[in-house]
Amino acid sequence: MAARSEAAPPVSWKSGRVASWLVTVDHKRIGILYISTSLVFFGVGGILAVLMRSQLATPNETFLTKNSYNEVVTMHGTTMIFLVVVPILAGFGNYLVPLMIGARDVAFPRLNALSYWLFLLGGIILNLSWFATDGPAKAGWWSYPPLSELTYSPGRGQDYWILSLHILAVSSLVGAINFIVTIANMRTRGMTWMRMPLFVWSIFTYSILLVVALPSIGAGLTMLLLDRNAGTHFFIPAEGGNPLLYQHVFWFFGHPEVYIMVLPVMGMISEILPVFSRKPIFGYKAVAFSTLAIAFFSLLVWAHHMFTTGLPVGLDSFFMISSMVIAVPTGIKIFNWLATTWRGNLSFDTPMLFALGFIALFTMGGLSGIFLAAFPVDWQLNDSYYVVAHFHYVLFGGSMFGIFAGLFYWWPKMFGRLLDERLGKWCFWTMFAGFNLTFLPQHMLGLLGMPRRIFTYSHGGLWEDYNLISTIGSGIMTISILIFVWNVWRTHVQRKGVRATNDPWLADTLEWYTTSPPPPHNFDSVPYVTSHRPLRDLRRRLAEQT
Repeated sequence: MAARSEAAPPVSWKSGRVASWLVTVDHKRIGILYISTSLVFFGVGGILAVLMRSQLATPNETFLTKNSYNEVVTMHGTTMIFLVVVPILAGFGNYLVPLMIGARDVAFPRLNALSYWLFLLGGIILNLSWFATDGPAKAGWWSYPPLSELTYSPGRGQDYWILSLHILAVSSLVGAINFIVTIANMRTRGMTWMRMPLFVWSIFTYSILLVVALPSIGAGLTMLLLDRNAGTHFFIPAEGGNPLLYQHVFWFFGHPEVYIMVLPVMGMISEILPVFSRKPIFGYKAVAFSTLAIAFFSLLVWAHHMFTTGLPVGLDSFFMISSMVIAVPTGIKIFNWLATTWRGNLSFDTPMLFALGFIALFTMGGLSGIFLAAFPVDWQLNDSYYVVAHFHYVLFGGSMFGIFAGLFYWWPKMFGRLLDERLGKWCFWTMFAGFNLTFLPQHMLGLLGMPRRIFTYSHGGLWEDYNLISTIGSGIMTISILIFVWNVWRTHVQRKGVRATNDPWLADTLEWYTTSPPPPHNFDSVPYVTSHRPLRDLRRRLAEQT
């Protein structure tokens, strides 16, 4: 009698090419979703930046109206901060932290998936505000009252802005809790706190800052929403409210937010520099503890954004001193990074170029910040293009250059192919040149008195020259981003990228111990960790046995 054939088990819809990504709780896939979505929003924010620079390229330009320009400024700033830098760092953390600590996944995989989908929802709601009555929010990315109150912003765009930031705050909060629990409880055998990779240290500190700072912005946004829609008057002076209250609440979140956007990037740099210098990081403990020191002091300096609001001189002096003190642990990092490269066997691959570019540009931004921290200087330069230049040297010259270093460095681990090195170098040099052409002249514009958020000007002379140079620089930066897009397309769609081995850079941390890309379970086995350079220790032991 013929053997009875077994019926094939039904294939679940969840295993489909698209559906599997929609329902995934794999930390690696969620990390890729975060990174790819943030890069899409980066493109949107970049287009808005080019629109602004086109308006300011020449005097008396009519490319954008005053109202449209204010909308573009607000949406550009909000997009770059809340939809690009913070979530893309969460993406790197999602992908790398479990691999770096030898774990199979994060502590709460479903909560992790929720954090991504809330982020995507918040981004969609923010961009739906373009279709709101009277257009999107136009009160700046910080949305100070009274500009954000109903009298000045009568449409629903500002309400969409508030709602989107509420959702994004919840997304960041649940993600931060997940990181803290994962790092505290799921490290592999032998990985003590002083053997953790410095990137993991930075994500742990980033998460603590989010937990501490996010309730403040949540309270401020709730009060602002109630002022607009429920008849309260927390920030309305005519009704006994105080708009300075919003500034305190916002900047208690806003200044730690700057370091939320920078500390993980510093962790990336601390991982990349030793690999391409062929040396251990100089002063591991100093770099780790300086991360905690920066986080602590970042909670004490919020009112240096408010020097021109009439605070007492005693308070101005306190915030000035604390703002300058924060330069000490930052300087420790910079000098330790430079010491790491000193007499190293340097390899100038694309990740190393972006890492070195980060150090140079972030240092320039930090030095201009020291000037702004002196309140008599701030009285002169506040609300001018000098502040715009400083902010972008810290966050684009700092965060985005570090993020591109991380993209080129961990791309082979994530996708199994190396990005093209020649195109990578073109991307770096055009971005470096374009960035400095864009933002270096803005320091001079600020010193010459050009206010930020001005939509046109009638000056000739140096105002016209510096603005034109700045706009040309933004065009060169656009070319650099297009080169990166072509590199990704060439590598993966045309499949011309070189296939990556498990450890193409001869690196030191555990994510390079597994395959490229890693399997769903991450590791078949994890070596016992004896230092913060476990793969180097493993290579040494293997060499001793042969």
